[in-house]
Order: sequence, then C-alpha cells, then structure tokens
Amino acid sequence: QVQLVESGGGLVQAGGSLRLSCAASGLTFSNYAMGWFRQAPGKEREFVGTISGSGTSTVYSDSAKGRFTISRDNAKNTVYLQMNSLKPEDTAVYYCAAKFLAVARQSNEYDYWGQGTQVTVSS
Repeated sequence: QVQLVESGGGLVQAGGSLRLSCAASGLTFSNYAMGWFRQAPGKEREFVGTISGSGTSTVYSDSAKGRFTISRDNAKNTVYLQMNSLKPEDTAVYYCAAKFLAVARQSNEYDYWGQGTQVTVSS
C-alpha cells in the first residue's frame, strides 16, 4: 500500500529554517505530483506548494513564495520542503500528499496523504 511519511518538523525560532522530508513508498513516485499542505489549530488545511513528478515545475502559495522551496529526489522517492525565514504564523502541522500526474492546489485532488509533522515557530 502507499505510504507517505513526513519528518523534520520541530521547534524553531522566528527567522530560522527547517527542512521537511516526505518519503514515499508503494507508488511509482515520478508519476505523482507531490504537494505540501499545512493546518494550524482551528483553521482549515491550506495549500503550501507542489512540485511536478519530474521536478521541473513548482507552484507556491503567496505565503510560501520566496521563503519556501520544494524539491524532490526521484531516486530516493523523497520530496522536501525547505522553509526559510520562518514566522510564528507558519506554525502548523505540515502534510505531504501525492497526486497522480498533474500538479494541483486543491487538497481534494490529492490521492494519498502522510500523517503530518508539527512545525512550531516561536517569536
């Protein structure tokens, strides 16, 4: 079965950086766009960014643009979210998700989800 396992979350001070990883198994990784989403307490899950299966195309939310970078290593079946200049409002559980073929912003278009990893940014 398909498994997505996030790692790399933690507590960081404002202005700091974190790199999240998401290891995938049970699917042909390069056939799937990979997305990152986040959900803060009391808020809906929101789109952070996505990367195409080849890794040549990325799309980011306005809040992520310029601070976050998504990359992938298809040889390792892993996608990354590099987060720089973190702000307290970035505090959330971060999820990776897989979508067959094309990238998308809408969470309901994704086929598989990880369990999430907590990111907490202190002020």
